Amino acid sequence: MAVSLRLSRGGSKQRPYYRIVVADSRAPRDGKNLEQVGTYNPMLAKDDPVRVRLNEDRIRYWLGVGAQPTDRVARLLDKAGIKDSIPYAV
Repeated sequence: MAVSLRLSRGGSKQRPYYRIVVADSRAPRDGKNLEQVGTYNPMLAKDDPVRVRLNEDRIRYWLGVGAQPTDRVARLLDKAGIKDSIPYAV
């Protein structure tokens, strides 16, 4: 099973809110996921500490077992300093 770290959209129209989830890459975007490992609220200011919340231990675990982050999630992980632990080049 190919596993990916990706965003799952929530919120209402014009007010997006995303969960960072671990899901089977073949599942729909907002469909079933294996685990929620963080949140991302793009409506908050870029310097707000709650704009991105990550469960670093679980993210490192999933990256260690081969989960592939999407481009956007890889950028969020890079800003949080977790990209260094990714065992491959993204």
